[in-house]
Amino acid sequence: MNARSVNGLAKNDGSGPAEPRQRLGLDRSVVTRRTGLQFPNQLSYPIWERIGKQISLICDSSAWWLGDWLIYGETAYADRYRMAIEQTSLDYQTLRNYAWVARRFSLTRRRDKLSFAHHAEVAALPEEEQDLWLRRAEQNGWSRNRLRRELRGATRIARMAEGAPELEGRSTGGRRSGGEPAAKAAVDVNVQLASREQLERWKLAARLQNSDLADWMVESLENIAAEVIGEQSVATAEIMAPARG
Repeated sequence: MNARSVNGLAKNDGSGPAEPRQRLGLDRSVVTRRTGLQFPNQLSYPIWERIGKQISLICDSSAWWLGDWLIYGETAYADRYRMAIEQTSLDYQTLRNYAWVARRFSLTRRRDKLSFAHHAEVAALPEEEQDLWLRRAEQNGWSRNRLRRELRGATRIARMAEGAPELEGRSTGGRRSGGEPAAKAAVDVNVQLASREQLERWKLAARLQNSDLADWMVESLENIAAEVIGEQSVATAEIMAPARG
């Protein structure tokens, strides 16, 4: 079976240079065990630091590995791969999520300076936009959360440009607080609080962010909604995407 059908890279047949491989492992100063690491009595700080980085790389790479592993199994062993999964402690839906992201990025398009989570954030976008946002994240050193905020901000600007209605934190009767006609549709929302103390906490939080209460409430809810949607984007896209492989 040609490897290109699995992860976007063909196997080397000896006719050309082999693809460079980056093997991951831990420093030989430690002994790896199923339930932990065994350290020597003395270990220099640079080696200890390097081991931490190695562990981080392995943890992040494991999502890619598991995704590629499932894709291969679905392709090569369509009648048996589910049985193999059941004999492990791996959750099938989690594997499906990993596999969906892995399918969206061939090996040549995966950026080793960015985490699997970075790629998952943009996986539902068209390929050109994926590359654009990942390039920005890599060039600017964005964390996964920073990338999510930038994507959210770009989406919000695009909605505003298209004239989409936005949720208002309070009713304006179709007019702005200054008496001018409102440019966007407003929605009245009634909130019943559990206590006066809760309201005071919200007011304090709004003041600390130099915002009035209504704007702070809207922004906070938008942030929570975007975070929840972002966390579920991979699973949702997997459900909506047609089954492949």
